[in-house]
Amino acid sequence: MTNHTHSVTLLTRAGCGLCATALEQLRVICAEFGIEPGTVDVDEAAVTDPGLRAEYGDRLPVVLLDGREHSYFDVDETRLRADLKR
Repeated sequence: MTNHTHSVTLLTRAGCGLCATALEQLRVICAEFGIEPGTVDVDEAAVTDPGLRAEYGDRLPVVLLDGREHSYFDVDETRLRADLKR
């Protein structure tokens, strides 16, 4: 099943081991739906959007589905697959 109406973004930062693991999980899950997950480094983004790091920087990685927080620290695989089917 392919659904190009969803976007998946991982908020991350350099050197974050949990973020690297989450990105690999997202790549596998998103591939099932024909989606390439994006990434945003909150420290780099803070140059133009300091609110992003202020909001999410202490609980990375954060998965955004269609721009809204979906999960953090861990990828909720079951819930993400279900939401991507919608």
